[in-house]
Amino acid sequence: MTASTASGQLAEELRAIRARAGLSLAALAARTPYSKSSWERYLNGKKPAPRQAVEALCALTRTPTGRMLALWELADAEWSGRARPVAAPRNAPAPASSPEDRPEEPEDRPEEAPAARSGVLWWAVAVAVVGVVAVGAAAGALAGGSAEEPDRSGRTVAATEQAVRNPGCRGGSCEGRNPVAMGCGGAGMVTTLASHTADGGRRLELRHAALCRAVWVRTTGLRPGDKVELSLSAGRSQQVTAVGTRDAGQYLSTPMAAGDSGAGTRICLTVPGGRPECFTG
Repeated sequence: MTASTASGQLAEELRAIRARAGLSLAALAARTPYSKSSWERYLNGKKPAPRQAVEALCALTRTPTGRMLALWELADAEWSGRARPVAAPRNAPAPASSPEDRPEEPEDRPEEAPAARSGVLWWAVAVAVVGVVAVGAAAGALAGGSAEEPDRSGRTVAATEQAVRNPGCRGGSCEGRNPVAMGCGGAGMVTTLASHTADGGRRLELRHAALCRAVWVRTTGLRPGDKVELSLSAGRSQQVTAVGTRDAGQYLSTPMAAGDSGAGTRICLTVPGGRPECFTG
């Protein structure tokens, strides 16, 4: 598998992300729902990387997901064969036509090379796939879907994606861990227990994954220095802070807290120089 293909380029990009983060295969296996041997195959292009694995690596390394998921879509089209040009039947009869029906062509017109035709089709597929990614993301945002999308600390993904059934943690083992990296924020796994709009239009959502038996807060519209804290009745708490312009306007999630419901939870937003604005559940 060479980097000249979408599959090869995806594997190369995944390797580069892992190298920049200084993560070993053992560390990836410990902090995601995927084994060490699975990561070895994904990173070397021996096996197609699941979309959730790409999302988990991006979440773990705080890598923006947009470009990587678009590249994954191209690689998936390549793996599934959707990107291959469709060959015309060899023995298909030519349609009958009279000489005057045929358009005139220059006598010296060079024949288009097969590679060129494939290239045209490839880029058509690429453009179409990127368009689908953008439309899907917009539709998910408008519909307020129940999935998590892992941009940096957690973003929503398309609601049509299959739910993860082998999360990397449950209950107490999820405490303080990233919902996306642990496979707890996949499509079809998340319920929004409560939504609040704070000062300046900042959005705070209490999220729950029954399979992982954990809750967390997903935020949107934070500004640099804003801090969101999730507190539970048992005295445990988790928090996230927007760092500079890197996190401004992005979806950010607090780490998870073990819990089967939102009962007794308290969510507080603190902006620089201001008092906490708190909500119950």
